[in-house]
Amino acid sequence: MSVIKKPAEKSRVAAEAAELFSLEGRTAIVTGALGLLGHEHCLALASAGANVIVLDLDDDGCGVFASELSDRFERTTFGVGTDITSRTSLRAACEYVLAEFGRIDVLVNNAAVNDKFENPLMAMELSGFEQYPLDAWERSIQVNLTGTFLTSQIFGAEMARVGNGSIINVASTYAMVAPDQRLYQRPDGIQAFLKSPAYSTTKGAILAFTKYLAAYWGNRGVRVNSLSPGGVENGQENYFIENYANRTMLGRMAQPADYRGALMFLASDASSYMTGANLVVDAGWTAW
Repeated sequence: MSVIKKPAEKSRVAAEAAELFSLEGRTAIVTGALGLLGHEHCLALASAGANVIVLDLDDDGCGVFASELSDRFERTTFGVGTDITSRTSLRAACEYVLAEFGRIDVLVNNAAVNDKFENPLMAMELSGFEQYPLDAWERSIQVNLTGTFLTSQIFGAEMARVGNGSIINVASTYAMVAPDQRLYQRPDGIQAFLKSPAYSTTKGAILAFTKYLAAYWGNRGVRVNSLSPGGVENGQENYFIENYANRTMLGRMAQPADYRGALMFLASDASSYMTGANLVVDAGWTAW
């Protein structure tokens, strides 16, 4: 027997659902905010009502994007040029945020280095494990891992001090499974390049760090989760897009906006009983 809800009850249920995902009045920080997914994370948080702090190396770029967010969503947003590998730079950003908003509710650790080889002729040689440059390895550790550590330490400590907050560490499918190097093989059988060891290693470490921090700050009201996205279509060669799509259950790469809902869930009260977890959004890539 079906139950027909009255209009008033429908409105109440809808309002309760909207409230669960609302970030109205909260302050959210996104690192690597000028990147492809960082841009989308900012849009998601602002659309849910958050005041968004745009953090990236390019101070002018951060300011321009923050202004766009303010105009579009009528939210108070700021752009702050910040080097996440510098404790001094992060402390200055934290002091600025606290002076403007007095609180930090959400931190999205999104900034990361993903190897790109400027010379295509050298890509295969440099990306292979045997010849992979030490400076590239160390740079990935510095940004992807140490940067996440420092950012969590500076901003997360403020969350722990007041007893509330949500930290979201952006990981990857390659944090859980090894790269499928066949994806980077051209139709003529030539291997264009290889997915390098640093990205998988640092993203795998992010999962362990997430669990550590969730346990450490659990009794202080700070939730810490990771989000593992799949590959995003972004002007890659057609052969790569096809190869990738064939490895997913949904038969396609992600669009940049595909992760907005997951991010809003982790940032909001909708996930209030969730910490130390890894939310996988990858079209089934890691499920088979």
